[in-house]
Amino acid sequence: MRIRAFAAVLAATAALPCAAMAAELEVTHWWTSGGEAAAVKELATAFDATGNKWVDGAIAGSGSTARPIMISRITGGDPMGATQFNHGRQAEELVQSGLMRDLNDVAEKGKWKDIIKPTSLLDSCTFEGKIYCAPVNIHSWQWLWLSNAAFEKAGVPVPKDWNEFVAAGPKLREAGLQPLAVGGSAFQVNGLFDTLVISLGGTDLYNKVYKDKDEETAAGPEMAKIFAAADDARKLAKGSNVQDWNQATNLVITGKAGGQIMGDWAQGEFQQAGQTAGKEYSCLPGLGLNQTLTTGGDAIYFPLLKDEAKSKAQEVLAETIVDPKVQVAFNLKKGSVPIRSDVDLAAANDCMKKGIEIISKGGTAISTDQLVSADTQKQKEDLMSEFFAKESMTPEQAQQRFASIIGSAD
Repeated sequence: MRIRAFAAVLAATAALPCAAMAAELEVTHWWTSGGEAAAVKELATAFDATGNKWVDGAIAGSGSTARPIMISRITGGDPMGATQFNHGRQAEELVQSGLMRDLNDVAEKGKWKDIIKPTSLLDSCTFEGKIYCAPVNIHSWQWLWLSNAAFEKAGVPVPKDWNEFVAAGPKLREAGLQPLAVGGSAFQVNGLFDTLVISLGGTDLYNKVYKDKDEETAAGPEMAKIFAAADDARKLAKGSNVQDWNQATNLVITGKAGGQIMGDWAQGEFQQAGQTAGKEYSCLPGLGLNQTLTTGGDAIYFPLLKDEAKSKAQEVLAETIVDPKVQVAFNLKKGSVPIRSDVDLAAANDCMKKGIEIISKGGTAISTDQLVSADTQKQKEDLMSEFFAKESMTPEQAQQRFASIIGSAD
């Protein structure tokens, strides 16, 4: 990925797509934290500049909270103009039911197949040869965020990998600090677990379990090591006492917690707090052990509408999302990586540059949202929530249930 003067991008005056018929378009999403809200504002401003009007439909909470509301509206005959889902299979049934419009004309005009990388992003938007969503960004779960001040207070060096972090846990406790910050919503512990699978177990193990859905591997000795690491994580996470992921991130930002396993969207919170990577906080892609990042992220889908003006506005929004200037502005605020490699990111912080380098060198894997169904993800979330909340559940018991989920996964 080329990294040149960011100022040149901001100074560029190439016009965004112009709306033939201006319209108000309600866009539902769950981007509600400080960094996320700042990123959404960039999308809204760019869309409004086309003469259309972004009507913000933010839904507080995580995607697990928002998605059922979004799906219910679409299936109930009250569709919004556009809606966020993650790359993958979350909107699969809506597309199969004919409730979402395809973007083939927009994609062909914008040459999306040539500019959107990696190709798995667009593949996840494609059903029976038609493209149904506009990828917004590349997000990766595999990051350990560390408070440099917390480790200084505990009198131990800032860890260089997950193993050193686990070893430092007792010292953090002795210093009156929370070792690992984890919020109470299910997607957080599910994402943490999947991060352990690929970062500690490696890409082959990850693919055997989630891509091949190999029940024997899921029940085997390599996965037993992952469940032992998850047991370490839940012990370190005990006492977090927060619900939302950004609240957990704030514990790290304020030096009350040593670290957090969270996707690269956490960068937006550090930026909003005025902190600098390498100074107040540190970041370890792949938990410092495995230079592989999953390339999932967010995408915007468009329900099928009868209103001609709003349908035209949907096309304009799709074009706007993929516009290079908008990609830079949005992703710098969001902490994610653009979906196209021909944009300038000189203003990216050190953590984002680490992610860009890994992705550009091909150190990628497909996210679990793309590999398993929403139902399978829900079963995993329920299991991991119970495991982290219920100390009496042993790693062996959790692994047995996990293997059963994988064995019946679709």
